[in-house]
Amino acid sequence: MRRSGTDVISLSQGEPDFPTPDHINAAAKAAIDQGQTKYTDVDGTPELKAAIVRKFERDNALKYESAEISVGTGGKQVIFNALLATLNPGDELIIPAPYWVSYPDMVRLAGGTPVEIPCPENQGFKITAQQLRQAITPRTKWVILNSPSNPTGAGYSAKELQSLGQELLAHPHVHVLTDDMYEHLRYDGWQFSTIAAEVPALRNRTLTVNGVSKAYAMTGWRIGYAAGPKDLIAAMATIQSQSTSNPCSIAQAAAQAALDGPMDFLDSRNDTFRKRRDLCLDAFNATPGLSCRRPEGAFYLFPSCAELIGRKTPDGAVLNNDADVSRYLLLQGRVAVVPGSAFGYEGYFRISFATSTERLEQACERIRQACTQLN
Repeated sequence: MRRSGTDVISLSQGEPDFPTPDHINAAAKAAIDQGQTKYTDVDGTPELKAAIVRKFERDNALKYESAEISVGTGGKQVIFNALLATLNPGDELIIPAPYWVSYPDMVRLAGGTPVEIPCPENQGFKITAQQLRQAITPRTKWVILNSPSNPTGAGYSAKELQSLGQELLAHPHVHVLTDDMYEHLRYDGWQFSTIAAEVPALRNRTLTVNGVSKAYAMTGWRIGYAAGPKDLIAAMATIQSQSTSNPCSIAQAAAQAALDGPMDFLDSRNDTFRKRRDLCLDAFNATPGLSCRRPEGAFYLFPSCAELIGRKTPDGAVLNNDADVSRYLLLQGRVAVVPGSAFGYEGYFRISFATSTERLEQACERIRQACTQLN
């Protein structure tokens, strides 16, 4: 549509529209000038691992050794390595839905079986201890938690993590993979927590995944990392050594500067994100047929479009599901969103508010107009 000259506003991209901070770029340039362009250790330089150790102790009160740290080409590779290293055919991984689109397919590629647990909006799109208890079987190998969440922005409180942790303590064969990629993007005073810190007895069977992509606007640099048990970290390194080998040496130097450097830039960026969130939230909740929960973090909204399903477009076509709604918003409203069914939860769609306020205002108005034209 854009190639044909149509002005389409895309709210589908999950990356900050801010630039990478200058001090991180400077570290990358210095690394090039200093000749840091050779192979590194397979799963991260000692310098970057040391910075990650400092980060976990500083931000999360978690103490790790370098041998408990893995660095990969983005958080996705780190998660994939862990699944390849641990899943056998028939092993199950519990995934609360809505979920990030890649989780189930990575489980399948690794030979496991994804077990999707619907977590409705009235419980904050979060899994409960009771649901977890009912989902765990002798074949359960992992439970995955994502907080704040992609696609909903929902965040688990310390109390909620403690409740889940107490349930997991009763099942010593189950490991926890927590995806904390949006840790530093949070609003309204919500406090981030991670389960290995809240339930220390789970530390030795928890893989805590994070990265520099979202908080530091470094999506293209492709650096993710994790902390976990030494034997798991070693197995992940073995897999990485036979797939990609080390992550980019320059990107690792930049990530080290990010983790050890100032973070004061985040306050103004989070304030901008919060204002954009509220702009879109107010617009959607005032649009006929839409309603939206206020997220604790990340830069996504996950509005319900259930009331639009069954309505007819101006040309008489029936909207049968959220994919039809998303297609209609694209063709009629010229706004690209992602249907909730892609995240394992129908009747919703996801938008990213990581774009300019002006474009968000235009997009919300286009969506409103498109919704009012439905019969």
